[in-house]
Amino acid sequence: MNETQYIKAQAHMHHAYFLGLQLMVSAHNDKSVMYDWMFRLFRQQHLDKFLSSFDKLGVTGEPDAVACAKYHVMSNSVGGVPVEYMYESDTKAWVRFRYPRWMYHGPTLCGLPPEVGHGFLRGWYAHNGVSLENPRLGYVCVSEDLTGEFGFCGYFKEYDHDLTDDERLQFSKEEMPPPFKAEEQPQLPNSEWNESRLEKANRNYAVEYIRNGLVQLASVIGEEETRALGRKAARLIGLQYLRETREMIDVADGDLDTGADYLVKMMSGLGDECEVAKDADGITVSQTGLRIVRGLPAEDAKIILDSWCDIWTGTMSSFTEMKKLEAEVLEDRIEWRITTQRER
Repeated sequence: MNETQYIKAQAHMHHAYFLGLQLMVSAHNDKSVMYDWMFRLFRQQHLDKFLSSFDKLGVTGEPDAVACAKYHVMSNSVGGVPVEYMYESDTKAWVRFRYPRWMYHGPTLCGLPPEVGHGFLRGWYAHNGVSLENPRLGYVCVSEDLTGEFGFCGYFKEYDHDLTDDERLQFSKEEMPPPFKAEEQPQLPNSEWNESRLEKANRNYAVEYIRNGLVQLASVIGEEETRALGRKAARLIGLQYLRETREMIDVADGDLDTGADYLVKMMSGLGDECEVAKDADGITVSQTGLRIVRGLPAEDAKIILDSWCDIWTGTMSSFTEMKKLEAEVLEDRIEWRITTQRER
């Protein structure tokens, strides 16, 4: 089995978990919570990734509006998100997201309020000028998707005056984008972005939304509610996506050995190492590396692991031969214990 399939399976699972978590939080909270959460999440993603990626994507030296539009086309393509670029001038360049939207894949698009998009725009796009130290650069949204318009579309614009904080994000619903030109689309530098790196980047793209998403959610609704909603969403996603991911990595729907095989292969898709030990009562899988919390403060790691472990608990319950999975989180590893589920 190609290691790429394990990486793809992890990208698929974490993407699904992010979608499920959005729906779970939206179903149990006011729309203002979704705005605050998305604002904090995308501001953190921006601070972590925006400037550090400029050189990697080859947009340094372009006019700021053009550089931002090209950046968002290429950076989203790394995560498998289709976005188009349209040049109008050195001070006005467009982006149009195509469908299906990664953020709201499938029917998720119908289950989230417009506040999600507003938080996303304010958290990331409206902050580009601040990060580039260009106080005249803002973003103008001409169409939203969660409001039922023609889709998510807008442009980066450099004005002839400094913008206030409120002016960095504006709406202009009467405008339409210029025609799409295939020959103008920015391309990732081939020398740096080979297939293997793209697959890992796609996985990391999804994983980062969970790492930052759970921590930022806790800052909005508190750790207790984050744990309750995060665990429920995680377990449901594990139940729902076991079959798809199991087939992606060629694991049978069988006994305890297949449960351990599934866990080992999936965790290798994160780049983690696993050791397996069998005894008369079950199987122990010792996982080290822990990419899901690597480099994070202990308090953030705890918030994430409190929910994330339930993805895999859900998967074990979804086998025909139901398995009980318990996790002991230690300082440098997770000890997973797989046994036959004989009672609730």
